[in-house]
Amino acid sequence: MSEVSRASSVSVEQGAAANGAARSQTDVLIVGAGPTGLTAALCLARWRVPFRLIDRATHAAAGSRAIGVQARTLELFEQHRIVDALLAAGHRGHAGNIMAGTRRIIRIDFDPLDSRYPFLFFAEQSVTERVLTEALAAFGHAPERGVELVDFDADGTSVSAHLRHADGTEENLDAAWLIGTDGAHSTVRHQLGVRFEGETFEQGFVLADLRIEWDLPEDEFHIFLSGEGLTAIFPLGGGRYRLIADATPEAASNPEPPTLDECRSIVSARVRHAATLGGVEWSSRFTINSRMVSALRSGRVLLAGDAAHVHSPAGAQGMNTGIQEAMNLAWKLALVQRGAPDKLLDSYHAERHPIERDVLRQTAFVTRMGMVDHGWMLALRDRLAPLLTALGPVRNAARRGISELAVHYRRGPLCFDRLLDGGAQAGDRAPDAYVEVLDGPLGKVPSHARLFDLHDPAGFSLFVLLEPGTPATQLKMLGSFIESFKGLADKMEGALRIWQIADVAQRNGGPQLSDGYGQSRPVFFLWRPDGYIAARGRVGVDGPACLAFFMKRFAPAAKSEELRQP
Repeated sequence: MSEVSRASSVSVEQGAAANGAARSQTDVLIVGAGPTGLTAALCLARWRVPFRLIDRATHAAAGSRAIGVQARTLELFEQHRIVDALLAAGHRGHAGNIMAGTRRIIRIDFDPLDSRYPFLFFAEQSVTERVLTEALAAFGHAPERGVELVDFDADGTSVSAHLRHADGTEENLDAAWLIGTDGAHSTVRHQLGVRFEGETFEQGFVLADLRIEWDLPEDEFHIFLSGEGLTAIFPLGGGRYRLIADATPEAASNPEPPTLDECRSIVSARVRHAATLGGVEWSSRFTINSRMVSALRSGRVLLAGDAAHVHSPAGAQGMNTGIQEAMNLAWKLALVQRGAPDKLLDSYHAERHPIERDVLRQTAFVTRMGMVDHGWMLALRDRLAPLLTALGPVRNAARRGISELAVHYRRGPLCFDRLLDGGAQAGDRAPDAYVEVLDGPLGKVPSHARLFDLHDPAGFSLFVLLEPGTPATQLKMLGSFIESFKGLADKMEGALRIWQIADVAQRNGGPQLSDGYGQSRPVFFLWRPDGYIAARGRVGVDGPACLAFFMKRFAPAAKSEELRQP
């Protein structure tokens, strides 16, 4: 174990266990150092929760694998201060086209998205993992490669894991929690015995990263539908592209990776556009499974990413879904470790499982429709789909769905919502805006900022929205509301920050506070650590009820009792 990794543990005892292995201890064991596991580790590191992140592979995978990073994931990466490093190493796709023969039947452009990232971002999964690993290193942590989870036992109070290192040494690790992010063939899921429900598509696929010369825009992706099969081509930048195509059963069962000649044959037969293919950098074959677990939590063991769900790559949803699951889960684990009610972790399944189910349904439907080659479904796809997507609301819903900006937790167990005159609701993604800072943790510094800059994902942010130039008398009336939450913030060990903000003149065409949060003042919006709204309401009317809501769900039990004392 590296010195960096030793620092992740609460303690390491070198005394011998019954099987002669060393025994160690930590708060959270994360199994699997892909994008989901790395994200969970980064979030826990930000919360200063001791953890171990292990992976049985001795080196990070070099293959391209998942390549699409959606706008919502980029927004969350921005709040973790890592988005710039990723954007510098990938390519932006501003639109997507679906072609039936030589006719374009669907076009989805991302420019109208209400986000700083109105595009589908393409980067090899290895790049995303590198950015996350470097961010983790800034907190003094690193994944432990070549460490395998052999088995584990979990009871109501802890998890006892048996680990094997690459050099053959063994270790017994006691953890409060275990997170399984170890992929589609998850050891954690298999040992739990959790059902992995769904289906396997009979169709096989080939994929390859290669060079293509053609005259189509390099900031758009193209999906070609033909009687010979489905072919999708996504730009990676610099003349490089990802090719995905369905294959015959014989081709899918070929143990050798696809060759350049095979890729040329596919494109020549299916793509009605002149294209010259160059050297293959990486290629693979796969079949599609569409499966998900019946439960994301089993006592002290939780599942995320491909360990919890696998599905078609249509729409580039898989990696993004896993990353967002990790962000949903990590802050809840951190609060429970600080004494918040254990049932807070039940909200992980309640919030994320329906989203996983929708992703599986949608990706399976899109995959089937893409492979249709005859009958009424073909006519439906080629004739009705263009008419529907020509409608503004349908096209907007499609781009928001693909970008995952439409993901929300409304009507979930962690929502406190009071009717205002508009704006985001409790459970919604918290939109960004330019604001004037009237007061905050550092007073009036900064004087102007974006909400994404003010929010720290290692805690909640309570934004109190006021009119510009609010008189001192009104500020005084807000005193009891502000002071009650300041008292709570003191008990939350820095996990709650309070900002008094107001609208500011428009800057660089950026979003205004009233665009995303309505016109009513004074009101409050409480952001969760993962960038979603937990609560909203009017300061004078709804403040006490919101405080009670917060204490019941998020505050350590002992601290809640202290706050109730006269």
